Amino acid sequence: TQTAVEVAELHDPSSGRTLTVATTEPGLQLYTAEHLSDPFAPGDGVALETQHFPDSPNRPEFPSTELRPGGVYRSETVYGFGVRDQ
Repeated sequence: TQTAVEVAELHDPSSGRTLTVATTEPGLQLYTAEHLSDPFAPGDGVALETQHFPDSPNRPEFPSTELRPGGVYRSETVYGFGVRDQ
């Protein structure tokens, strides 16, 4: 069994709010909301998605994504929310 490892932390200095992400996945995809428009503004959102590396089936140096018949796929991602003292 794998143990989730912390891979990201976001912090809002004005409020002290924090978000941590821990996962057993080898990769983390970050999407920013730079394309948003009215009523939102670029940068008003963010997505952190845990996953295997893109193109893994074609890249032998990447962790395998092969799942054989009868195999079991397990993954754990933990999102932690908190407030940091200012």
